Amino acid sequence: MKATAKIKYVRTSSTKLKPVLDLIRGKKVEDALILLKFTNKKTARIVSKVVRSAVANAEHIDDSKGEALEGLYISEIYANQGPTLKRFIPKARGRAGRILKRMSHIRVTLDTAE
Repeated sequence: MKATAKIKYVRTSSTKLKPVLDLIRGKKVEDALILLKFTNKKTARIVSKVVRSAVANAEHIDDSKGEALEGLYISEIYANQGPTLKRFIPKARGRAGRILKRMSHIRVTLDTAE
């Protein structure tokens, strides 16, 4: 059984997300959620929200409320770059500096361990 969840237009860059995703890739869902809870990064909270959404989707597919979390592991998790907001800030001598506010899309796929 495969369950997926995705979140789009997260207001953080994919380079800040990728170290957190590498921590939990291939782990059991229970262990991954504990790791994310104690990871001292802003993006860990966002990633845990997506993982919990994927678990809820797995429960919906399987129709067994408590047992869905036991055999699940994170088979795929990745963050792709989304659109970029371009902003400008005044600089010296009448120039303008560009600020890029990057977004990303996160996708999680859970599978049962067999």
